[in-house]
Amino acid sequence: MIHLHDKTFEPFISSKEIKFAIKNMAKQMDDDFFDETPVFIGVLNGAFMIMSDLMKNYRGMCEVSFVKMASYAGTSTTNEVKELIGLNQDLEGRTVVVVEDIVDTGNTIETLKAIFKDKKVKHFKIATLFFKPEAYKKDIKIDYIGIRIPDKFIVGYGLDYDGLGRNLEDVYQLAE
Repeated sequence: MIHLHDKTFEPFISSKEIKFAIKNMAKQMDDDFFDETPVFIGVLNGAFMIMSDLMKNYRGMCEVSFVKMASYAGTSTTNEVKELIGLNQDLEGRTVVVVEDIVDTGNTIETLKAIFKDKKVKHFKIATLFFKPEAYKKDIKIDYIGIRIPDKFIVGYGLDYDGLGRNLEDVYQLAE
C-alpha cells in the first residue's frame, strides 16, 4: 500500500509485467515500420516513462517528439482536452505514432487525431501502455495496446494523482 495525498493505493501491475508489455509493443512496431522512419510522439506528462522504455526496445530508425495535453483533475476526467504544448515540425507525408500512457474515454486521442489530420500525415497510429475498454467511448482504432485494465484509477509508471506517483516503477490502483 502507498499513500498519495488523501488516498490509498494498492499494488496492481508489476514493473516486470509492464516491461514485458512494452517489449511486445516494440516488436510489433519493428515489424510494422521495418521500411519506414516513423515519428513517435509521446503525450506528456504521463508518457515519459513508456517513451523511454519503448525507444530502448524499438530497433528501427525513428524520430521522437512530445506534445503536452491535459484532461484530468484529481481522479476523474474533465472531458475537456486542452493542447498545452504543440509540435513545430513538418509531419506531412510521415507516419506518426502517438504514444500514450493510458487511454480511457478517448477524448485526448480524438483531439490528437484532428490535429494530425490537419498536418496531412501519411499514417496516424496510436499506442498506449494501458487501455480501459469499459471507459473508451470513441470509434478510433488503438493500434498498439500494452495492457488492458478495468476502469479503475491507477498511479505509477508515469501516471499520477495530483502530481504524485509518476516515478513509481510499479502501478497501483485506488484502494476501495
